[in-house]
Amino acid sequence: MSLTLPQRIEAASGTGGVTFIAGDRSESLSWAQLHEEARAMAAGLQARGVGPGERVALLGPTSRLLVTAIQAVWLSGAATVMLPLPMRLGSVEEFVAQTRGRLRASDASLCLVDPALAGVVEPAPGDPPLVPFEDVAGGQAGRFEAPPADASSLAIIQFTSGSTAEPKGVMLPHAQVGANVEAMAEGLKMTPDDVTVSWLPLYHDMGLIGCLTVPMVTGGQAVLATPQEFMSSPSRWVEWMSAYRGTCTAGPNFGYALAARALARMDRLDLSSWRLAFNGAEPIDPGAVEAFCAAGERHGLDPRSVLCGFGMAEATLAVTFPELWTGLTTDAVDRATLEQEGLAVPADPRAAVARRLARLGRPIGDLEVRIVDPEGRVRGEREVGELQIRGSSVTPGYYANPEATARAFTPDGWLRTGDLAYMAEGDLVVCGRSKDVIIVGGRNIYPEDVERAVAGVAGVRAGNVIAFGIEGTRGREGLVVVAETRQADADSLRRAVAERVRHSVGLPPRDVVLVGPGSLPKTSSGKLQRSLCRQRYLEADLQPA
Repeated sequence: MSLTLPQRIEAASGTGGVTFIAGDRSESLSWAQLHEEARAMAAGLQARGVGPGERVALLGPTSRLLVTAIQAVWLSGAATVMLPLPMRLGSVEEFVAQTRGRLRASDASLCLVDPALAGVVEPAPGDPPLVPFEDVAGGQAGRFEAPPADASSLAIIQFTSGSTAEPKGVMLPHAQVGANVEAMAEGLKMTPDDVTVSWLPLYHDMGLIGCLTVPMVTGGQAVLATPQEFMSSPSRWVEWMSAYRGTCTAGPNFGYALAARALARMDRLDLSSWRLAFNGAEPIDPGAVEAFCAAGERHGLDPRSVLCGFGMAEATLAVTFPELWTGLTTDAVDRATLEQEGLAVPADPRAAVARRLARLGRPIGDLEVRIVDPEGRVRGEREVGELQIRGSSVTPGYYANPEATARAFTPDGWLRTGDLAYMAEGDLVVCGRSKDVIIVGGRNIYPEDVERAVAGVAGVRAGNVIAFGIEGTRGREGLVVVAETRQADADSLRRAVAERVRHSVGLPPRDVVLVGPGSLPKTSSGKLQRSLCRQRYLEADLQPA
């Protein structure tokens, strides 16, 4: 029988706790104490009419009040709708418009908000009321009345990142979340002795489910900071792992690239307790992972702690994990055969023709994966096709969007991911997104290859490169590269980028555009938005550096 998240939390609240980091200050409390505060807040929500079937939006930075509110919403029987904060300063109007769009798309009946943001997103006609966290935090736990437990009810509406399309509200019932949390805890061998350190935003599934809910329901320790704390000083991530004797953490590839640079110039830390460094949420660059491991070894980091996996919001979070304590493993394949024939033929990883891809392991729990061709036929070993998934943690669909839900599933119930992948000796290997592939002269050019190559050019901001295709003469697609830089000599940098692209993929770019820092469009979780960048390029809306 499936359990709800409150049932799981109550069973584990006797052990462990959470620490919140804000600048040089920290605040710690037990899960039991936080759970009691959540019961009081849930009573405050019930006094406002919140109950089963409702959806409550939450807007605020990672804090004690935000995490308490997440639990309180679940306790009341309602579903959480985590609203993104801007990753970097930009248009306030755009942030407000996106927030209102999610509020209305989720039919939220209430929006709990951090007081600092209450004046920024003022309610308009048709918006749900905005209520400061403190206004519902003063309830009495004894007045809370637990609604009937229903694992089939919604726990979370998780909006997709919007990296390739408009964000959609992924419906995640308690049963699906519980199944994925159980599978992750088992696959990662999580225990109450684990200390999970995270700077990931709680409006992202890896932060909310992987780094908060997993330790919360296993009774472990969680150490939580904000993304802004990490982005302002990437060295703090590894400092927290050392200071709090962190055993587990997670982050996207760019985070490990930044951490590698920080580790290389830092005084000695003690990272010997680090047993799990999960890398996911964006394409994995083996070179960046290896640089991170090399930089961390003198600090006691065991490179076998690296774990590169695959996940997506539509599967709750995790889909595949490799075996623990095996570190990064890669599959080197012939680039030309992969691009032209869709076959992953093994190659010498040292050869110039080789493309190295991270092996992402095998499905966790009862999840299944398959690779199919455009006609839906299952592909064989090392044959590239679309990755599809099914299992107990897969979403039943998108909230109030039956058309998108119908497009997302095959007639026999498999979730279409839109990712191109193949299987290699039982391991999943992802090549890229089908929507992003650039087709030139019969070759499938993967933009990740171009972006990683250009990121290595001196003067280009690593992790801030986008490659995409545009239609050219005779219907042939051309390659465009847009890169952020602070370098003043644009002409020489443009030539260096073009030469690096020509050398790495054997194809000259049609155009190289250099823009200033912070110019490239990204999602709220930091993913590059290639389609939006392409649109801005075609509309001549990119601002040159």
